[in-house]
Amino acid sequence: MTQFEFNNMVNSHSLSLKMHALNFTKDIEDANDLVQDTMLKAIRFYQNFQEGTNFKGWLFVIMKNTFINNYRKSAKAKTLITQDDEISSANLMYSAERNASVGKMIVDDIQKALNHLPEVYSVPFIKYFEGFKYHEIADELQIPLGTVKTRIHVAREMLKKYLKTYAKEAYSA
Repeated sequence: MTQFEFNNMVNSHSLSLKMHALNFTKDIEDANDLVQDTMLKAIRFYQNFQEGTNFKGWLFVIMKNTFINNYRKSAKAKTLITQDDEISSANLMYSAERNASVGKMIVDDIQKALNHLPEVYSVPFIKYFEGFKYHEIADELQIPLGTVKTRIHVAREMLKKYLKTYAKEAYSA
């Protein structure tokens, strides 16, 4: 099977993937992101698919694993945030020192990472970050909805690479 044929097979299952994703996420935007991640992984790792096996089942396994991995990442990130109602003055002082000294550095690094993004990716990403919906961004930039989603996804992946040192610090803290 050629890559082109494989990609067509993946695209032909997009509707069933979306319906399956809604069972996981219960939110249309999150479901669309999950479908996009699933399709991207399937296309990226198409050489791992063994002909003769259940293609739709293979896609659903990728989706389930992607959802679980994303859930674990978000759960781990939430555990790093202090949940106490009362924060001691020592913690407040540490937080204030950290915010004053490190906060500006982090913001500067994020801005540098955004500046490294090509404009076709940074503009939709920034608009999405500012709270615009996918369809609003598509209308404003006069590009297809799928293109907006892809560009935002690519921007996220690029930013993850640029800012990976912060991810390592968050998980080691």
